[in-house]
Amino acid sequence: MTYYIAKYSGPFGFIKPWTAVRDSKTFSQQFLTASALEGIEKKLFPEMLSQKGIQKIARYKLTYAAISIQQEVTQTRGWEYKKQQGLMIRNRSILERGIMIDPVLLLAFHESKDAYIAADQHICLCRNEDILFPDPEVIALEEGAFSELDGFELRFGEAEGAFLTGFHRFDNVAPMYGQLEVTGNPVKNS
Repeated sequence: MTYYIAKYSGPFGFIKPWTAVRDSKTFSQQFLTASALEGIEKKLFPEMLSQKGIQKIARYKLTYAAISIQQEVTQTRGWEYKKQQGLMIRNRSILERGIMIDPVLLLAFHESKDAYIAADQHICLCRNEDILFPDPEVIALEEGAFSELDGFELRFGEAEGAFLTGFHRFDNVAPMYGQLEVTGNPVKNS
């Protein structure tokens, strides 16, 4: 089987783990969950918005150069009244995020036309500021050759060795499971 590959890259990216609600230090997840991949597909192909499941993206591979700890200032939802100053304030906190530096995402499609449509648009991993830009060239690879490429890939499903990866926002918050495949050297220390 031949895959048609669209390649995306950007300066940084963060995939928030579902277990990190407001942890003071959180590292980026190294894989995309089923709902994150479905969200990317729905952004690339808006005609798929009414359909459930991943229809066009066959597989993916994710690599990056390093993890950089960055600080983020957050505010609480509630307000506090400071009577002596006559002020309403929102408390602040500093969170540390382990951000992927120079992430590269390869999306594999069964149809070349889908890969060309995808390669004409930008995507975001999980946050709007994590923009990945497409390489205009689409590459054709056999399934075996794609499987051997360096990268992280979560293979979806409840097979033996699978773990809970979160809850699917496009499927009535159903639990998502998968097995992480790590091929070659997915952290490209250049």
